[in-house]
Parts: sequence; structure tokens; C-alpha cells
Amino acid sequence: MIDTLLLTAVRVLTYSKQQYLTNASGFFFEREGRLFLVTSRHVMFDAPSNHLPDRIEIELHTDLDNLVKSVNFSIPLYRDGNRLWRQGIDGAGEIDVAVIELDRAALPATTAYSAFTPAHIYQPHDHIEVGTRLLIVGFPLGFHDTLHHMPVARRAATASAFGLRFQGAGYFLTDARTHRGASGAPVVTRVENGSPELGHLPWMLLGVHSSRFDVGSRDLTQDEALGLNCAWYADILLTLTTD
Repeated sequence: MIDTLLLTAVRVLTYSKQQYLTNASGFFFEREGRLFLVTSRHVMFDAPSNHLPDRIEIELHTDLDNLVKSVNFSIPLYRDGNRLWRQGIDGAGEIDVAVIELDRAALPATTAYSAFTPAHIYQPHDHIEVGTRLLIVGFPLGFHDTLHHMPVARRAATASAFGLRFQGAGYFLTDARTHRGASGAPVVTRVENGSPELGHLPWMLLGVHSSRFDVGSRDLTQDEALGLNCAWYADILLTLTTD
């Protein structure tokens, strides 16, 4: 039996026309019959690094009984010069989360996946103890099970007070070993007792992994990296997927 959590995450490849640019992570979110792909906003567009893709590709399973079978699915990011993804902003500035709606009719009829729903989202006011065990499920440095097209899960823990906007921004910190390519991965914790509204996916979604967190005063020759990461609160998805 495959843990349904692994079927929520997909590898995201960015392209400018036919030129491959970067590798990242993403996951499925479903709301009122509509299906969205969630990833980091900087995967879609990042002016400081001149990262300007015009489309992305994700890898879809097409046979739940044979996970070797998959297809690449291309998603345009612009139409008539207008961006097709949604991104958020608040009083502290841009939120590094983006969603793009998927055309269900264009997906292979046998597409096999799992998707988070609004019922899976932990709200910032929910009580999560510091040090709570988490998983970050994605494709660090593009690494994954290339035969079965599966992501890998890294262990993590909450490293700042869940519910507080760390330094005023809309994210909390996690303690985990992460790498490039994990941007856009879901940050989750398991629900041990289960809940009917969670269905076959007994995991709660706390955040969207963005990037490693560092301090400018760190001496690169003497001090190790902090090993901390930014995870944007997942409740932003309720705003970004509102019709």
C-alpha cells in the first residue's frame, strides 16, 4: 500500500519555451470540485534572479496499480500576456505561495493523485506545540524515485511559535535539512486518530515550504548554516482559491 501523502506531491519543472530552467516541488489542492497546483511563487516568477518561465511541467501517475507509468503534463503560465497563476500579498509584502488551476478535462482520464482540501488546513490559531514532528515532502535537488516517480520525505519540526508571524511575515520556521528543489513542498503533520472529513489522507497541512532561512551576519568560514526554513501558513490557500 502506498501512503496517500506521497501522491499529493509532484515534481515541477520550469521552462522558457523549450529551454529547461529549474526543478521545484508542488502539490495538489482541491476545493469545491476544482483542482489546483500549489508551489512557491518564486518558482513561477522571480525578478531578482531573472527567472522568467513561460510554462511548467508536472509528472502525473496514470495507473495506481503500476506507478511506473506516468506522463508529463505541460501547464502554460500566461495567456495573452496575462499570468494564469494567483499569488498573495499582505501588509508585510509578497507571500511566496502561488496556485494555478488545472483543467480537469485536459488531464489523462486515469490520472492517479491525492489532494489536500480545506479540511486539511491547520489555521494559525490552532494549537501546535513547538517541536511538533513534521514532514516536508518534495524533490530536493530533483532527487526522487525515478522509476516510480515518487517524492521523498524529510523529517522536520516546528522551530518557531506556530500562529505567530515570524518577524512580522506570514510564515513560521521549521528545523529540517532541505535543499534547492524542495520549494513548494507541503509541510504536514500526521493525524493519529484520523477524522472522517480527512478521508483517505490522514495528514494536516500546516504550510508551504519556501526556502532556507539564514542570517546576514553569519561567518561563512566559521559558522554552519542555521538549518532553519521558512514555511508560509497554508491558510493562504483559502484566499488564493476563492472564486
